[in-house]
Amino acid sequence: MLHTEFMLSGIALTARPTGALWWQEAAILCVADLHLGKAERLARRGGTLLPPYETAETLARLATEIEALSPRTVICLGDSFDDPESARQLDEEARRSLAGLMAGRRWIWVAGNHDPNLPDIGGSHMEEVLRGPLTFRHIARPRDGMGEVSGHYHPKISVQTRAGQVTRPCFVQDGQRAILPAFGAYTGGLSCTDPALQGLFGPEAVCILTGRATATVPLKSRATA
Repeated sequence: MLHTEFMLSGIALTARPTGALWWQEAAILCVADLHLGKAERLARRGGTLLPPYETAETLARLATEIEALSPRTVICLGDSFDDPESARQLDEEARRSLAGLMAGRRWIWVAGNHDPNLPDIGGSHMEEVLRGPLTFRHIARPRDGMGEVSGHYHPKISVQTRAGQVTRPCFVQDGQRAILPAFGAYTGGLSCTDPALQGLFGPEAVCILTGRATATVPLKSRATA
């Protein structure tokens, strides 16, 4: 199976191989940590020079998901831009692409630690989004996990396969909360063995690996990242 379905607080959700989360009943597509404009931000601040293609690549991948699923609502779970200036510095092609993706649907930018105050780029700007039993926010709250969907940590995990060890971004979920992988092209990741992630989940938590197809492994396993 290319994707993995799971239940979160009684809601059926789908973890997509791209790292996007799909709530079919509500027609909501959710993505985390796009980090649009990261190459531009690094260059602006005198950091590592990266090829300036990550924004176009990320938007193209998002466009493919939108074309496949036709969501009524898209929720971007914070750190959609690498900083507020990155949103202002979007080139015309990226602006046109983004405007096309937003057209005809509700688009919600959840505030992240990288982009707490975005300029007016269309869509709605919110601290968090409540839909039925689910709460969409940027950073998980340890004591408020029931029905929580968040991003921020960019979880990844390494597993041993017949071809050798592979490392992939992943979802982490335990039926009560879910953390999404980063959707952006130029994003690192935090090992699922890190205490910051391990401490957020119950003993039944699993990691859902992304890639050509999803695969599921226990969070508390011998896998290392």
